[in-house]
Amino acid sequence: MENTKKKTRDYLNNLSEELSKSMKSLSIEEVEKVANSIIESEKRGGRVHVTGVGKPSYVARYIASLLSSVGTPSYFLDATETIHGSAGQVACGDVVIAISNSGRTSELLKSVKVLNKNGAIVVAVTSNSDSDLSNLSKYTLVAKVDKEGDELGLPPRASYISEIIVLQLLSVYLQYCKEVSLGIYSQWHPGGNIGNIIEKEVK
Repeated sequence: MENTKKKTRDYLNNLSEELSKSMKSLSIEEVEKVANSIIESEKRGGRVHVTGVGKPSYVARYIASLLSSVGTPSYFLDATETIHGSAGQVACGDVVIAISNSGRTSELLKSVKVLNKNGAIVVAVTSNSDSDLSNLSKYTLVAKVDKEGDELGLPPRASYISEIIVLQLLSVYLQYCKEVSLGIYSQWHPGGNIGNIIEKEVK
């Protein structure tokens, strides 16, 4: 039991170290390029779609919801369904954020190739800026971790959080670009405890 507790503490220490390194390496300049591309796409009537396979698909769902709640309407795109008709969800000029830690996930790569052919603007979110996914994308946001944090080193843990952080950063940048006030935010999030807090603040 004591050994298990030690290993668990080691995981927390490793996670803290990995995420600290990851955040220090994040490029605001790259985030700015992606944000500007999204804004320009929206001016032309384009939309944002977020996709991934496996654990990154859950990151994609969260980020699509987060972006939508702070002024950038976004939609989850099922990567495996994309080559079975869901590519029709994405119009020419739309932005697609594609998430893969390795940048080598075969199902995602097949989907990205189809989306590129159909005129989408693809943004890779990956730990490997030289990956196949990055090479297929117009922009790359690097979510870099060297270790997942535990002894197995394979279950997505640190990489999952790193992907969320870089995309949260994008959401913050877009939110400030669009000057989303508390009053505007209340229109999209009137429910729950957050809604109750906002109602008191905007009165």
